Amino acid sequence: MEPGSGGNAIETRGLRKRYGRDGTGGEALKGVDLDVPAGSIFGLLGPNGAGKSTFINILAGLVVKSAGTVRIWGFDQDVNPRNARAAIGVVPQELNIDPFFTPREAMEWQAGLYGVPKSRRRTMDILGRVGLADKADAYARTLSGGMKRRLLVAKALAHRPPVLVLDEPTAGVDIELRQMLWAYVRDLNAQGVTVILTTHYLEEAQAMCDRIAILHRGALVACDDTSALVGRLDAKTLVIRPRAPLSAPPPELADLAPSLRPDGALAIGYRRGRADPLTLLDRVRAAGVAVEDVATEEPDLEDVFLALTRGAEAAAG
Repeated sequence: MEPGSGGNAIETRGLRKRYGRDGTGGEALKGVDLDVPAGSIFGLLGPNGAGKSTFINILAGLVVKSAGTVRIWGFDQDVNPRNARAAIGVVPQELNIDPFFTPREAMEWQAGLYGVPKSRRRTMDILGRVGLADKADAYARTLSGGMKRRLLVAKALAHRPPVLVLDEPTAGVDIELRQMLWAYVRDLNAQGVTVILTTHYLEEAQAMCDRIAILHRGALVACDDTSALVGRLDAKTLVIRPRAPLSAPPPELADLAPSLRPDGALAIGYRRGRADPLTLLDRVRAAGVAVEDVATEEPDLEDVFLALTRGAEAAAG
Protein backbone atom coordinates (compact mmCIF):
# COMPACT_ATOMS: atom_id res chain seq x y z
CA MET A 1 0.00 0.00 0.00
CA GLU A 2 1.65 3.23 -1.18
CA PRO A 3 0.94 6.82 -0.05
CA GLY A 4 -0.49 9.51 -2.30
CA SER A 5 1.37 10.96 -5.26
CA GLY A 6 2.90 13.69 -3.10
CA GLY A 7 4.58 11.17 -0.81
CA ASN A 8 2.50 12.35 2.14
CA ALA A 9 0.69 10.08 4.58
CA ILE A 10 -1.71 12.87 5.58
CA GLU A 11 -2.72 16.00 3.69
CA THR A 12 -5.22 18.58 4.90
CA ARG A 13 -6.23 21.75 3.09
CA GLY A 14 -8.36 24.53 4.55
CA LEU A 15 -9.46 22.25 7.39
CA ARG A 16 -12.03 23.95 9.60
CA LYS A 17 -14.26 22.88 12.45
CA ARG A 18 -16.94 25.15 13.81
CA TYR A 19 -19.13 24.15 16.73
CA GLY A 20 -22.75 25.06 17.20
CA ARG A 21 -25.61 24.88 14.70
CA ASP A 22 -24.72 28.23 13.12
CA GLY A 23 -21.02 28.23 13.99
CA THR A 24 -21.47 30.48 17.03
CA GLY A 25 -20.04 27.82 19.32
CA GLY A 26 -16.50 28.73 18.29
CA GLU A 27 -13.98 27.55 15.73
CA ALA A 28 -11.67 24.74 16.86
CA LEU A 29 -9.70 24.62 13.58
CA LYS A 30 -9.13 27.65 11.39
CA GLY A 31 -8.18 26.58 7.89
CA VAL A 32 -5.31 24.20 8.69
CA ASP A 33 -3.05 23.22 5.76
CA LEU A 34 -0.78 20.41 6.83
CA ASP A 35 1.34 17.69 5.20
CA VAL A 36 2.64 14.69 7.13
CA PRO A 37 5.43 12.97 5.13
CA ALA A 38 5.08 9.22 4.75
CA GLY A 39 7.55 7.30 6.89
CA SER A 40 8.08 10.11 9.40
CA ILE A 41 7.50 10.43 13.12
CA PHE A 42 5.51 13.65 13.16
CA GLY A 43 4.79 15.69 16.28
CA LEU A 44 1.57 17.66 16.69
CA LEU A 45 1.97 20.05 19.61
CA GLY A 46 -0.02 22.83 21.20
CA PRO A 47 -1.45 23.98 24.53
CA ASN A 48 -4.78 22.71 25.81
CA GLY A 49 -7.57 23.92 23.55
CA ALA A 50 -5.26 24.34 20.55
CA GLY A 51 -7.31 21.98 18.37
CA LYS A 52 -5.09 18.88 18.46
CA SER A 53 -7.80 16.45 19.57
CA THR A 54 -10.28 17.91 17.10
CA PHE A 55 -7.74 17.45 14.30
CA ILE A 56 -7.11 13.82 15.28
CA ASN A 57 -10.81 13.03 15.69
CA ILE A 58 -11.47 14.36 12.19
CA LEU A 59 -8.73 12.08 10.83
CA ALA A 60 -10.29 9.16 12.69
CA GLY A 61 -13.76 9.93 11.31
CA LEU A 62 -15.17 10.63 14.78
CA VAL A 63 -15.78 14.35 14.17
CA VAL A 64 -17.28 15.82 11.00
CA LYS A 65 -15.27 18.71 9.59
CA SER A 66 -16.99 22.00 8.71
CA ALA A 67 -14.86 22.72 5.63
CA GLY A 68 -11.70 21.67 3.83
CA THR A 69 -10.28 18.40 2.56
CA VAL A 70 -8.52 15.48 4.25
CA ARG A 71 -6.48 12.84 2.44
CA ILE A 72 -5.15 9.82 4.32
CA TRP A 73 -2.62 7.64 2.47
CA GLY A 74 -3.85 9.17 -0.78
CA PHE A 75 -7.56 8.56 -0.09
CA ASP A 76 -9.89 11.55 0.05
CA GLN A 77 -11.95 11.21 3.20
CA ASP A 78 -15.10 12.40 1.40
CA VAL A 79 -14.63 10.27 -1.72
CA ASN A 80 -13.22 7.06 -0.18
CA PRO A 81 -14.18 7.15 3.51
CA ARG A 82 -13.72 3.41 4.09
CA ASN A 83 -10.25 3.31 2.56
CA ALA A 84 -9.26 6.46 4.47
CA ARG A 85 -10.44 4.94 7.76
CA ALA A 86 -8.65 1.64 7.05
CA ALA A 87 -5.37 3.48 6.48
CA ILE A 88 -5.19 4.89 9.99
CA GLY A 89 -5.06 3.51 13.52
CA VAL A 90 -5.71 5.83 16.44
CA VAL A 91 -4.65 5.38 20.06
CA PRO A 92 -6.93 7.74 22.05
CA GLN A 93 -6.15 9.43 25.34
CA GLU A 94 -9.10 7.78 27.07
CA LEU A 95 -8.87 4.16 28.21
CA ASN A 96 -12.02 3.08 26.35
CA ILE A 97 -11.76 -0.72 26.60
CA ASP A 98 -14.59 -3.20 27.09
CA PRO A 99 -13.89 -4.61 30.57
CA PHE A 100 -15.43 -8.01 29.74
CA PHE A 101 -13.22 -8.68 26.71
CA THR A 102 -9.82 -10.31 27.01
CA PRO A 103 -6.97 -8.72 25.02
CA ARG A 104 -7.12 -11.62 22.57
CA GLU A 105 -10.88 -11.14 22.07
CA ALA A 106 -10.52 -7.37 21.76
CA MET A 107 -7.86 -7.79 19.09
CA GLU A 108 -9.87 -10.35 17.14
CA TRP A 109 -12.96 -8.16 17.30
CA GLN A 110 -11.01 -5.13 16.10
CA ALA A 111 -9.48 -7.05 13.20
CA GLY A 112 -12.91 -8.38 12.26
CA LEU A 113 -14.37 -4.85 12.17
CA TYR A 114 -11.84 -3.97 9.49
CA GLY A 115 -12.45 -7.17 7.53
CA VAL A 116 -9.03 -8.69 8.19
CA PRO A 117 -9.21 -12.43 7.32
CA LYS A 118 -8.34 -14.78 10.18
CA SER A 119 -5.37 -16.09 8.21
CA ARG A 120 -3.84 -12.59 8.15
CA ARG A 121 -4.46 -11.59 11.75
CA ARG A 122 -1.41 -11.07 13.98
CA THR A 123 -3.12 -11.00 17.36
CA MET A 124 -0.51 -12.81 19.44
CA ASP A 125 2.41 -11.25 17.60
CA ILE A 126 1.16 -7.73 18.36
CA LEU A 127 0.24 -8.59 21.96
CA GLY A 128 3.71 -9.98 22.43
CA ARG A 129 5.33 -6.84 21.07
CA VAL A 130 3.45 -4.65 23.57
CA GLY A 131 4.17 -7.00 26.47
CA LEU A 132 0.70 -8.49 26.85
CA ALA A 133 1.18 -12.05 25.58
CA ASP A 134 0.88 -13.45 29.10
CA LYS A 135 -2.34 -11.48 29.64
CA ALA A 136 -3.99 -12.50 26.36
CA ASP A 137 -6.81 -14.37 28.11
CA ALA A 138 -7.24 -12.16 31.18
CA TYR A 139 -10.30 -9.91 31.35
CA ALA A 140 -9.43 -6.33 30.47
CA ARG A 141 -10.91 -5.11 33.75
CA THR A 142 -8.10 -6.89 35.62
CA LEU A 143 -5.34 -5.09 33.70
CA SER A 144 -3.40 -2.19 35.18
CA GLY A 145 -3.68 1.27 33.65
CA GLY A 146 -0.37 0.83 31.84
CA MET A 147 -1.46 -2.53 30.41
CA LYS A 148 -4.73 -1.03 29.20
CA ARG A 149 -2.79 1.67 27.37
CA ARG A 150 -0.63 -1.00 25.74
CA LEU A 151 -3.82 -2.79 24.66
CA LEU A 152 -5.05 0.41 23.01
CA VAL A 153 -1.84 0.52 20.99
CA ALA A 154 -2.27 -3.12 20.02
CA LYS A 155 -5.88 -2.57 18.93
CA ALA A 156 -4.89 0.39 16.76
CA LEU A 157 -2.47 -1.91 14.91
CA ALA A 158 -4.85 -4.86 14.50
CA HIS A 159 -5.68 -4.02 10.86
CA ARG A 160 -2.09 -3.15 9.87
CA PRO A 161 -2.66 0.55 9.13
CA PRO A 162 0.21 2.44 7.46
CA VAL A 163 -0.50 5.46 9.69
CA LEU A 164 -0.57 5.31 13.50
CA VAL A 165 -1.79 8.24 15.61
CA LEU A 166 -0.78 8.36 19.28
CA ASP A 167 -2.77 10.92 21.25
CA GLU A 168 -0.87 11.65 24.50
CA PRO A 169 0.22 7.99 24.75
CA THR A 170 2.52 8.41 27.76
CA ALA A 171 0.32 10.66 29.90
CA GLY A 172 0.35 9.25 33.41
CA VAL A 173 2.45 6.16 32.64
CA ASP A 174 5.64 5.09 34.35
CA ILE A 175 9.13 5.47 32.89
CA GLU A 176 9.50 1.76 32.06
CA LEU A 177 6.30 1.70 30.00
CA ARG A 178 7.26 4.96 28.28
CA GLN A 179 10.62 3.57 27.24
CA MET A 180 9.04 0.31 26.03
CA LEU A 181 6.42 2.20 24.04
CA TRP A 182 8.96 4.46 22.35
CA ALA A 183 11.18 1.50 21.46
CA TYR A 184 8.19 -0.17 19.81
CA VAL A 185 7.21 3.05 18.01
CA ARG A 186 10.74 3.40 16.60
CA ASP A 187 10.60 -0.23 15.46
CA LEU A 188 7.24 0.33 13.74
CA ASN A 189 8.57 3.45 12.07
CA ALA A 190 11.63 1.53 10.85
CA GLN A 191 9.18 -0.90 9.22
CA GLY A 192 7.57 1.98 7.33
CA VAL A 193 4.69 3.00 9.61
CA THR A 194 4.07 6.75 9.70
CA VAL A 195 3.57 7.91 13.30
CA ILE A 196 1.74 11.05 14.40
CA LEU A 197 2.32 11.94 18.02
CA THR A 198 0.69 14.46 20.32
CA THR A 199 2.36 15.01 23.66
CA HIS A 200 2.76 17.57 26.42
CA TYR A 201 6.30 16.31 27.05
CA LEU A 202 8.32 18.59 24.81
CA GLU A 203 11.59 16.77 25.46
CA GLU A 204 9.83 13.63 24.24
CA ALA A 205 8.81 15.29 20.98
CA GLN A 206 12.29 16.69 20.46
CA ALA A 207 13.85 13.25 20.94
CA MET A 208 11.31 11.29 18.87
CA CYS A 209 10.04 13.47 16.03
CA ASP A 210 11.56 14.19 12.62
CA ARG A 211 9.14 17.03 12.00
CA ILE A 212 6.82 19.06 14.26
CA ALA A 213 3.72 21.19 13.77
CA ILE A 214 2.45 23.57 16.43
CA LEU A 215 -1.23 24.49 16.71
CA HIS A 216 -2.45 27.44 18.73
CA ARG A 217 -6.12 28.41 19.08
CA GLY A 218 -7.00 26.35 16.03
CA ALA A 219 -4.35 27.86 13.74
CA LEU A 220 -1.09 26.37 12.51
CA VAL A 221 1.69 28.64 13.82
CA ALA A 222 4.69 26.52 12.78
CA CYS A 223 5.59 23.38 10.85
CA ASP A 224 9.20 22.42 10.21
CA ASP A 225 11.88 19.81 10.74
CA THR A 226 12.60 19.52 14.45
CA SER A 227 16.20 20.75 14.13
CA ALA A 228 15.14 23.72 12.01
CA LEU A 229 12.34 24.59 14.42
CA VAL A 230 14.73 24.66 17.36
CA GLY A 231 17.15 26.70 15.24
CA ARG A 232 14.52 29.42 14.77
CA LEU A 233 15.51 30.89 18.09
CA ASP A 234 18.67 32.81 17.27
CA ALA A 235 19.79 32.71 20.85
CA LYS A 236 22.51 30.99 22.83
CA THR A 237 23.79 31.30 26.37
CA LEU A 238 27.42 31.53 27.42
CA VAL A 239 27.80 29.86 30.83
CA ILE A 240 30.95 30.70 32.77
CA ARG A 241 32.01 29.02 36.02
CA PRO A 242 34.28 31.35 38.01
CA ARG A 243 37.10 30.00 40.13
CA ALA A 244 35.98 32.11 43.07
CA PRO A 245 32.28 32.64 43.97
CA LEU A 246 30.70 35.89 42.81
CA SER A 247 28.29 37.86 44.98
CA ALA A 248 26.86 39.61 41.91
CA PRO A 249 27.61 39.99 38.19
CA PRO A 250 30.46 42.47 37.57
CA PRO A 251 29.09 45.98 36.88
CA GLU A 252 31.44 46.27 33.86
CA LEU A 253 29.19 43.68 32.11
CA ALA A 254 25.90 45.47 32.80
CA ASP A 255 25.27 46.13 29.09
CA LEU A 256 25.30 42.36 28.48
CA ALA A 257 22.52 41.77 31.07
CA PRO A 258 24.32 38.84 32.74
CA SER A 259 22.65 36.73 35.42
CA LEU A 260 24.10 34.79 38.33
CA ARG A 261 22.67 31.29 38.62
CA PRO A 262 22.02 29.49 41.94
CA ASP A 263 25.01 27.20 41.31
CA GLY A 264 27.30 30.24 40.98
CA ALA A 265 27.61 30.19 37.19
CA LEU A 266 27.53 33.45 35.27
CA ALA A 267 25.13 33.29 32.29
CA ILE A 268 25.21 35.71 29.35
CA GLY A 269 22.68 35.46 26.55
CA TYR A 270 23.68 36.44 23.04
CA ARG A 271 22.49 36.26 19.44
CA ARG A 272 24.31 34.08 16.95
CA GLY A 273 25.83 36.24 14.23
CA ARG A 274 25.65 39.34 16.41
CA ALA A 275 28.12 38.45 19.12
CA ASP A 276 31.30 36.40 19.32
CA PRO A 277 31.50 34.13 22.40
CA LEU A 278 35.29 34.56 22.50
CA THR A 279 34.87 38.35 22.63
CA LEU A 280 32.33 37.94 25.44
CA LEU A 281 34.76 35.70 27.30
CA ASP A 282 37.51 38.31 26.94
CA ARG A 283 35.19 40.93 28.44
CA VAL A 284 34.44 38.64 31.39
CA ARG A 285 38.14 38.19 32.05
CA ALA A 286 38.75 41.92 31.67
CA ALA A 287 36.10 42.46 34.35
CA GLY A 288 38.30 40.55 36.78
CA VAL A 289 36.57 37.15 36.69
CA ALA A 290 38.96 34.17 36.88
CA VAL A 291 37.37 31.52 34.65
CA GLU A 292 37.27 27.88 35.73
CA ASP A 293 35.11 26.47 32.93
CA VAL A 294 33.06 27.63 29.94
CA ALA A 295 30.07 26.12 28.11
CA THR A 296 27.36 27.22 25.70
CA GLU A 297 23.69 26.27 25.82
CA GLU A 298 21.35 25.94 22.85
CA PRO A 299 17.60 26.65 22.99
CA ASP A 300 15.35 23.60 23.16
CA LEU A 301 11.88 22.85 21.84
CA GLU A 302 10.20 24.26 24.95
CA ASP A 303 11.79 27.65 24.27
CA VAL A 304 10.57 27.54 20.66
CA PHE A 305 7.10 26.42 21.71
CA LEU A 306 6.70 29.25 24.21
CA ALA A 307 8.10 31.85 21.82
CA LEU A 308 5.78 30.82 18.97
CA THR A 309 2.60 30.52 21.02
CA ARG A 310 3.23 33.80 22.82
CA GLY A 311 3.93 35.43 19.47
CA ALA A 312 0.66 34.04 18.11
CA GLU A 313 -1.23 35.39 21.13
CA ALA A 314 0.35 38.82 20.68
CA ALA A 315 -0.59 38.89 17.01
CA ALA A 316 -4.19 37.82 17.78
CA GLY A 317 -4.56 40.22 20.68
